[in-house]
Amino acid sequence: MSHNLDDLAEKLSLLSVLDMAKLKEMLEQKWGVKAAVAVAAAPSGAAPAAAASESTEFKVTLEGPVPDDKKISVIKAVRELTGLGLKEAKDIVEGAPKELKAAAPKAEAETMRDKLQAAGAKVTLKGL
Repeated sequence: MSHNLDDLAEKLSLLSVLDMAKLKEMLEQKWGVKAAVAVAAAPSGAAPAAAASESTEFKVTLEGPVPDDKKISVIKAVRELTGLGLKEAKDIVEGAPKELKAAAPKAEAETMRDKLQAAGAKVTLKGL
C-alpha cells in the first residue's frame, strides 16, 4: 500500500461513528452517489455487526440437564469429541450447561452438535 493510503487509513480509523456518518454524507453529495459500502467497511461500528451475521467460529455448549437414560451415550460422545477422560467427561455432562469448545470452525461445531444430539444431548452453537 502506498504511504498516502496508509496515512488515510490511519486518519479514518481515528474518526468517531458520528464523524464517519458525516463524512459519508459529504462524500455522497460531492460525488453524487450512494455510499452504503463505505459505512459497512468502517472499523468503528458497522464491521462487527456484519461479521456477526456471518460467523465462522462458534462456541459449543452442552445444555443441561442431560436425561438419565442418555447420560452414558452423551458421556461417550463428549469423550470422543474432546479427548477427555471418563471422569472429566462425566463431570461435564452432570454439570451441564458447560462449554465444550470456546471457538470451533463452523463445520467442526456442526459435527459436534450432530454427534451430541444423536447421543441425546441438547447443544447450542453461538457465533463469535
